[in-house]
Amino acid sequence: MSIENIIVLIKGGGEMATGIAHRLNRCHFKVCMTEISHPQAVRREVSFCEAVYDREKTVEGLTARLVDSYGRIAEVWDTGKIPIIVDPEAKVKDFLKPAILVDGILAKKNMGTRITDAPLVIALGPGFYAGRDVHLVIETNRGHNLGRVISKGAAEENTGIPGVIAGFSAERVFRAPADGTLETVRQIGDPVQAGDVVGSVEGLQVQAEIKGVIRGLLRDGTSVWKGMKTGDIDPRGIKEHCYTISDKARAVSGAVLEGILSHFNR
Repeated sequence: MSIENIIVLIKGGGEMATGIAHRLNRCHFKVCMTEISHPQAVRREVSFCEAVYDREKTVEGLTARLVDSYGRIAEVWDTGKIPIIVDPEAKVKDFLKPAILVDGILAKKNMGTRITDAPLVIALGPGFYAGRDVHLVIETNRGHNLGRVISKGAAEENTGIPGVIAGFSAERVFRAPADGTLETVRQIGDPVQAGDVVGSVEGLQVQAEIKGVIRGLLRDGTSVWKGMKTGDIDPRGIKEHCYTISDKARAVSGAVLEGILSHFNR
């Protein structure tokens, strides 16, 4: 079977899933993505799930287009774009019969993916056991093992501590101060100083703790809960990084490609 005929179904359309979709599309796999009806990606400028709201989303020259029926998927492939469909349970797999299914939801737990869903099932991060729940697990925790392909066992447990970038960890993340609706006053790509207000929830301010550029921020009007991640700052302050696939997403997508090729080239 040639690569052009291999269908890959990716569950999720956030940052990591988008990095995978982008790489596999460049390698000429047929990629389709599924999402929920109201996705909440923080790094919206590099997440194909934004197409759920805007019909299309382009990341590094590649566009994902929302489809409303299974029959439109092939049409989108013919245009060189990636189809994405609102399908929380990924029922489209019964229609597409993908050779590969990638769970890129990053829910930190298994939301229903099974090893029988496709000839090759790959999952990202904790919540899965390779060899039982899925065929392969990809390590997503920043550090020495980032991007490791695990054929037996599980990824590292979720620490709840953001990865370190330029010496900063938890302080680079915005979190909701209360349950309610997020109202934003700044945008992705905006430079900020420590103390700057980027938004509010129920009258309580969301402030930057460090200097940098806003790399991710939930949509204005998003329902949030106290402590929920609502955005993040890149302390390196390079605006262009807000609109391109990250080093982490590239590492994870490369690991998925490795897992696919090692499986089919045995």
